[in-house]
Amino acid sequence: MENLEEIRREIDAIDEQMAGLFERRMEQSRKVAEYKMARGLAVTDSGREAEVIKRNASLVSDRQIRDHYINFEKDVIEISKQYQRALMDGMKVAYSGKPGAFAYIAATRLFPNALPVPYPDFTKAYKACADGECDAVVLPFENSFAGDVSTVTDLMFSGDLYVNQVIEVEVEHCLAALPDADPAGIQLVVSHPQALSQCEEYIKAKGLREEEFSNTADAAKAVAAKGDPTVAAICSREAAEIYGLKVVEARINTSRSNTTRFAAFNRTLNLVRDNRKMGKHFILMFTVKNEAGALAKTLNIIGTHNYNMCNLHSRPMKTLMWSYYFFIELDGDIATAEGDMMLRELGSVCDRLKLVGSFFKR
Repeated sequence: MENLEEIRREIDAIDEQMAGLFERRMEQSRKVAEYKMARGLAVTDSGREAEVIKRNASLVSDRQIRDHYINFEKDVIEISKQYQRALMDGMKVAYSGKPGAFAYIAATRLFPNALPVPYPDFTKAYKACADGECDAVVLPFENSFAGDVSTVTDLMFSGDLYVNQVIEVEVEHCLAALPDADPAGIQLVVSHPQALSQCEEYIKAKGLREEEFSNTADAAKAVAAKGDPTVAAICSREAAEIYGLKVVEARINTSRSNTTRFAAFNRTLNLVRDNRKMGKHFILMFTVKNEAGALAKTLNIIGTHNYNMCNLHSRPMKTLMWSYYFFIELDGDIATAEGDMMLRELGSVCDRLKLVGSFFKR
């Protein structure tokens, strides 16, 4: 039997090898961080992490220690993500609106370690990323009630940026007032007209007066600045926290199914071939030739290659009267031989074809 000193020397030798391997792994993590920054991707990729843990656990033949190895692998992945977050601290993400607005919430959820930079409108925020002022831009492109955000889809079609992430943010309105305000004494609510409309039943039930503001975050900021305990804002919980207000009542909007989809745009298209079969989506935009059956030919090509359409809609082209471009979102991985073949076939029937983005559904 080996003595304790011999066992410890063997452990020291193994630890020395592991230190070298750790350095090599973290160097690859640095490269991953650089790749993600260049493409506006988030640090966390739950699907990829689960895949790595499952695959690597299968390499451990001793079942008695396999569970311990899984915990070890989880710790290594978490350390790797912490390192990536530290490297990405200087990342700038543009959005349209004010701190606390829903676009701000989407940006901070997608890029929790980046610096969110506000811009006054969608076009200026988009241009900030296109011109290199920011590393990414987060913009809304579809609402479950109102449909597509036309300005953003126009930018998708005419601009040079790509969609590499999509997140859904539930619209949840709160009544927020000064920290010392008596809820029973609130008489006036201020907010964006849409937010007021979405909370109409609550406002009427409480007998409150209304005043419109340009956006919900501005309303929260104004309540904080005014210092009047009889005035409250309808805003997000995040906006209330940012401007030092207390949430008097949460989830006061009538509908609980109002959701906005936000896209993270970047200057580089993320087209990594990935072994995961589920959850991958991509967006195409195209114009068709002015001839009978042109759109049907396009859709038939997509169907032939077994890609499922999630949605399809059209938008008028501003530069050509009575002409339209089409937006189509599809299930599946475009970064495959099948996807390449489909794009080549579509190119033969479309006047203009643009692969706007590829992403995993969150």
